[in-house]
Amino acid sequence: MSDLRNDVPDYSASNIQVLEGIEHVRKRPAMYIGDVGERGLHHLVYEVVDNSIDEAMAGFATNIKVIIHEDNSITVRDDGRGIPVDIHAKEGVSALELVMTRLGAGGKFDKNTYKVSGGLHGVGVSCVNALSRKCEVQVFRDGKVHRQEYTKGVAKGPVTVTGESDSRGTETRFWPDGTIFSTLEYKFDTLASRLRELAYLNRGVRIILIDLREPADENSPEIDGQKAQHLSRIFYSEGGLSEFVRFLDRGRSPLHDTPIHIIGIDKEETTPVELAIQYNSSFNENIHSYVNNINTHEGGTHVSGFKKALTRTLKNYAEQAGLLKKVKFAISGDDFREGLTCVISVKVPEPQFEGQTKTKLGNSEVSGIVESIVGKELSYFLEENPNVAKRIVQKVLLAAEARHAAKKAREAVQKRSSSIGGGLPGKLANCSSRKPEECEIFLVEGDSAGGSAKQARDRKYQAILPLRGKILNVEKAHPSRIYENEEIKNIILALGVTGLGEGEELNLDKLRYHKIVIMTDADVDGSHIRTLLLTLFYRNMLPLIEAGHVFIAMPPLYQVKVGKHRRYCWTETDRKEAIAELAGGQEGKATIQRYKGLGEMNPEQLWETTMDIQTRTLQRVSIESAAEADHLFSTLMGDEVAPRREFIERNAKYANIDI
Repeated sequence: MSDLRNDVPDYSASNIQVLEGIEHVRKRPAMYIGDVGERGLHHLVYEVVDNSIDEAMAGFATNIKVIIHEDNSITVRDDGRGIPVDIHAKEGVSALELVMTRLGAGGKFDKNTYKVSGGLHGVGVSCVNALSRKCEVQVFRDGKVHRQEYTKGVAKGPVTVTGESDSRGTETRFWPDGTIFSTLEYKFDTLASRLRELAYLNRGVRIILIDLREPADENSPEIDGQKAQHLSRIFYSEGGLSEFVRFLDRGRSPLHDTPIHIIGIDKEETTPVELAIQYNSSFNENIHSYVNNINTHEGGTHVSGFKKALTRTLKNYAEQAGLLKKVKFAISGDDFREGLTCVISVKVPEPQFEGQTKTKLGNSEVSGIVESIVGKELSYFLEENPNVAKRIVQKVLLAAEARHAAKKAREAVQKRSSSIGGGLPGKLANCSSRKPEECEIFLVEGDSAGGSAKQARDRKYQAILPLRGKILNVEKAHPSRIYENEEIKNIILALGVTGLGEGEELNLDKLRYHKIVIMTDADVDGSHIRTLLLTLFYRNMLPLIEAGHVFIAMPPLYQVKVGKHRRYCWTETDRKEAIAELAGGQEGKATIQRYKGLGEMNPEQLWETTMDIQTRTLQRVSIESAAEADHLFSTLMGDEVAPRREFIERNAKYANIDI
């Protein structure tokens, strides 16, 4: 009998790789920053800024400046104490070099240095250094300027003194490594969103963002007394979370003029709690939570404590005021949070987060601290503001009534959705595969485009659901109307999801398709329908987006044809480039077809450009900042006209307007 092991390659100690520190970060970057795409690229900036914010939280910094350079390198400068530069007794090198080149080195572990901090693992700035082809740090401290330069996380030489200065603080400039990241282009709006958030969470801290790649626009402010020459923004908040809530609610009609602002601290004076509450006329619950400036998307014990206190305190007040005497049905916790926008921020000395992504707080003691502070302060507010209290309770009662009205409509949809065989909508052209992970459904605008898509599709994997007209705007709709809307019912039935409403989590176990593709015309009406669908998914089926199941199809705007050569174009720039290449820049020599609708494409064209897995482009819908998404949807789809007009005027020049 032959020994098959003779064919196995040598496997000995020499085959075992030991990756230490910086080397491991470069080998497995996603473990530290999430991914190596656009999200991870921007995360580098947040890691450096978080160090400056920690200095501000400790009371030593008030100004932070972030600069995007022409070559997409980034500079972050603060006026804090400056990273220590003296020689570390145990390691024998400068503390600056330790912080920049060793994982786990930093002041975050010493509670005498930072009582609380966002980057609690001490890997932030060293990871940034490791994932940059070049990095330079200048420390302004003790009247001198100290400098050190690094290549891919390794110091090029010792820390040197390059001059004298009365300033203090740290300035870090880094160039992300193109061999690590799939993109190196920073987005101004993405950085602006996070920096705005940090300014609200840390009132009194002035954060400046400057983009040297773009000229100043009409909103660029004066900086240090001089008119900005480049695209710039200043983020600064005196009101903190109250201003944050007002910003989020600009597209909604408030129930009371001034947000309820609560600030408190536990008996040991180690866990500060701050939150702001604003009720509005919408039907949505919007709670945004933070721990040490980290956005806890999944909530946690601080959110649980808030919900308990809100329900208990409002219910006690309503009972004592005799406002519940005529109520014939039970009121749930959801009813107390309908039409509520809340931002809650806690600072915890030793936070315990569930999972690597730091999205859910696990400290059990924080729930009781938040519940106690909110219960006490909210009771005072209700007693001192009886008119506001009465309006809030009336809103709660209307929510309870609406919930009961919506329950029957929702149960009818759920019953059809869960039935075997007979629950699918008639207009659905389903695919033959029954494996959700390989199936995709296209939500298509209109019967004409639906007909083309049905002919173009791969019947084994691709399902088509044509939608008639514009679906209901769920941002402004009564909950009962959402489940009565025929198109929304068809979407729910087709997807097979359960657990809509009643405080349940949306259940994706029976989801029939792991790709849900919104495919609308490349014109104004198509954009509107796409926004309505995205609003539906964001407000009522958010787990679908969070799980990465929602996509947007990218149909072309033009076909440029010269003789036998043709090219599809997605933007005006693409069209001009195609004419230049195929027709020598002479537009008259080219046949240009403008696709105003998907129905104008024959099935072959639709397949080739938009549906063929080998050639198409899909945009995955993701949410980097829940607060920014909340603000955007309420602005675009809410009750208030003025914020929407302002948004359109500010952004119209960046859009392709179809007249």
